[in-house]
Amino acid sequence: MDLLDLDNEAMYFETSLPDDVQQLLDESGQQYRSQALDGSSEDDLELTSVDSAEWALLRAYLKAPEHLSVIVALYRFFYYRHRYAEAVMMADRAILLSSRQLGLTEDWRQLRQADLERAAQHSMTSTRFLLLALKGAAWLLLRQHQPQAAIERLAPVRAFDQKDQLGTSELLSWAEKALRREEISNAGGNVHLLGD
Repeated sequence: MDLLDLDNEAMYFETSLPDDVQQLLDESGQQYRSQALDGSSEDDLELTSVDSAEWALLRAYLKAPEHLSVIVALYRFFYYRHRYAEAVMMADRAILLSSRQLGLTEDWRQLRQADLERAAQHSMTSTRFLLLALKGAAWLLLRQHQPQAAIERLAPVRAFDQKDQLGTSELLSWAEKALRREEISNAGGNVHLLGD
């Protein structure tokens, strides 16, 4: 699951990128695509090429550390390289910055349905971005066997999206099952989960 599942991500970000930062993002994308086009598998990619793509992204981040386009580009780089811990860091950065832009608390744990409803009145697009960033972080945490942390990130999403338009119910169910399995495993194997 790519963070945000954005079809046209530019509509989510109010400010355009400076030309030099956009050039660095383009350079990184070209480096990464050239690796895919030469038929290399993810495991066989040359370290120097990966380093040059990552280096361009990191330079973009140093120039525009609060621009969501840069954060999403870094997230996607880490996501597609299966560097999930770093991708979660970028998702959390996106959550922080989008919360700040919406005038919400910077601690997503304190987000309440009423806060998100007020934010949606200000900008539904930015609120959707925030919710999808929380969902993306939860999915990555599940990939890292951290179901409790995933459930915590999904809580504000479910509180706001009660009709499940963002499709979190299945992810939440997966997280809850994983948490039960973890609890059973910690109980020493004397308990079994019915239906599995």
